[in-house]
Amino acid sequence: MSIFSVHELESLFRDYGYWAIFLGVMLESIGLPLPGESLMIAAAIYAATTHQLDIFTLVPIAAAGAICGDQIGYFVGRWIGYRYLAEWGRKIGLTQDRLDLGRFLFRRYGAEVVFFGRFVALLRTFAALLAGANRMPWHSFLLWNGLGGIAWTSLYGFGAYLLGDAAKRISGPLGIALAIVGGIALLAAVIFVKKNEKRLIAQAQQEMQHDNRGASR
Repeated sequence: MSIFSVHELESLFRDYGYWAIFLGVMLESIGLPLPGESLMIAAAIYAATTHQLDIFTLVPIAAAGAICGDQIGYFVGRWIGYRYLAEWGRKIGLTQDRLDLGRFLFRRYGAEVVFFGRFVALLRTFAALLAGANRMPWHSFLLWNGLGGIAWTSLYGFGAYLLGDAAKRISGPLGIALAIVGGIALLAAVIFVKKNEKRLIAQAQQEMQHDNRGASR
């Protein structure tokens, strides 16, 4: 959920334009708990309804912010290492459970986590830090991070733009129905992510316990 109101977002886009999107998405990608996804969607809808921003400029700028932020996050994670993340990560929401989840996912899936993690709130914020801390090869991270950033910003940016443009032109019962369907879809996505985060954390803890028992023999 966004920490900004609709009025604040409109003022942000009006006063700072593309810089607001670039910096917001970049800072979330570094590892700060900011609403990058909400900012991206709101900016695309703002572009569709006001035409003060160009969607074909907005999407590449957001992608650049995502890729740059992830590169910084990767090197920060590689520099401070897993031990310091375990000690200090809790201050930014990176609990031990989530660290275990990250270690498990990178061990099992690696590149897929970097690419598809862009579409999951938890992994979008912490994937770069975890990739660096888990010593994922940089060239592999760069490739899948770039592809994931482009895919994420294109899907959410152009998708939200088309939805905003349609909502602007549709009024009456059809417009209300469209808003209801969009709200239900968003709620379902949030519930899905939360349920799967808990399931993955439990699976990661089980595997870590199994590995620890094997190492102690």
